[in-house]
Amino acid sequence: MPLLAYVGKKQKEAVGCTHNMDLRVVLVEPLYQGNVGSVTRAMKNFGFSDLILVNPCKLEGEARAMSSHARDLLESARKVSSLEEAIEDCSIVIGTTGIAGSRFDLHLRVPGYTPGEMKDRLSGIDGKVAVLFGREDNGFTKEELKKCDMIMTIPTSDVYPVMNLSHAVAVVLYEFSSIVSGDTPLADPFDIRLLYDHLSELLDDIDYPEHKKEKTDLMLRRIFGRACLMPREVQTLRGILRKVQRTCQAEDEQQGTSAANDD
Repeated sequence: MPLLAYVGKKQKEAVGCTHNMDLRVVLVEPLYQGNVGSVTRAMKNFGFSDLILVNPCKLEGEARAMSSHARDLLESARKVSSLEEAIEDCSIVIGTTGIAGSRFDLHLRVPGYTPGEMKDRLSGIDGKVAVLFGREDNGFTKEELKKCDMIMTIPTSDVYPVMNLSHAVAVVLYEFSSIVSGDTPLADPFDIRLLYDHLSELLDDIDYPEHKKEKTDLMLRRIFGRACLMPREVQTLRGILRKVQRTCQAEDEQQGTSAANDD
């Protein structure tokens, strides 16, 4: 065996790259085919294979050349037209960003976790997790960031903080390659979406200030997102919300009846 291959094999054994994590890599509208090819190579380096491309650029000779021995991943990557389609069956959605955010959109990018911190949060769970990587020039839109349950940022030098797409993917997958799934099941993605819709309904029912509702919806999503909710927890929360809604409705009806009697 060549020396470099032997060293690489030993390093892989040392860091425990034989993970069993159900991870999906999602590239949102990648601009450069060479980067897509390099991403597939990084994925194969660390033992991941589930790749979805949202409205990608044309993938031709350069992509195939950069993918090297990961050409099978490049050819099997699923192409979709929307982010919603890419993440619809994922219980946790993690957005990666290298931008700290301005005072106008800081709430979209906090709290931010390093890949190492995220690794600790995901260890022991059982469910599909999506990690999103944005466009090379503009990253994510605000609407795309709102769909993320957690935000991840790779610490870099202030001198040149912006990373190449494939390099960022490699750093994240290196950390995640030693994650071992456990016996803690994640709630079904459909049930989680129902929970978020239910929370939004409750804010309407209690006449929550309209100008605060968008940020509060996002804050609730981030709180429950980093909690990695289990199925029973989601059902319990929805049961509590239904009880609160029924109580509010009963009080409104009682007040309406009292007002009518006074008339």
